[in-house]
Amino acid sequence: MITTVVFDLDDTLYDEIDYCRSGFLAVSEHLSHLSDAVTPDRAFAALWKHFTTGNRSRVFNAALDELNVPWDENLIRRLVDAYRTHVPTITLPPETRSVLNKLRKTHALALLTDGFLPAQKLKVRALGIEGEFQTIVYTEELGRQFWKPSPRGFELLLETLDVAAGETAYIGDNEIKDFIAPNELGFTTIQILRPARLHAGVSDLPGATARHKIREIGHLPALLRQL
Repeated sequence: MITTVVFDLDDTLYDEIDYCRSGFLAVSEHLSHLSDAVTPDRAFAALWKHFTTGNRSRVFNAALDELNVPWDENLIRRLVDAYRTHVPTITLPPETRSVLNKLRKTHALALLTDGFLPAQKLKVRALGIEGEFQTIVYTEELGRQFWKPSPRGFELLLETLDVAAGETAYIGDNEIKDFIAPNELGFTTIQILRPARLHAGVSDLPGATARHKIREIGHLPALLRQL
């Protein structure tokens, strides 16, 4: 019987691309102060074009080149910092809120999330979900070496909640890293295949695939009742 449900954050409880859009808007405002020829709209268009066409590692560099803004590594670091520390304009989908409210009546709920600490905490605050969970594990607080697929965050949750892995379900989105550790520990793993998800890659590693898959978070309560 599943008594505890652990959620991932990005692309599990909301669409992460909404956070990306919010971050690039914040960076666009920052860029507009560097050059009179760069308006926020023009900066955002360049950033968004490079990001949505698949540039996920050097989007700032490419956009600055397109905007004819001279850059060095110091400027890139400033833009990355602006992105990670901005107060995001994101909202929790009503379907997610409804599922969390429903499951809170029957299960212990927890959140486990990777990522840069200020950004992850600002996301949680913007979504208004701090009070939904009995505990939240930010793996960055443990050390970056404990980001998924490390099992440490999952083990800490089991210790904190005093629950067995066999009584716990983990809900995530990214097959490349999300399910390896909880599968090894004996969690029930469930992948949400949100249409707008950013990480749709398939892993060839043994044990990386979630045991169950759903296409909408609204399907989760019914699935848990079956398990």
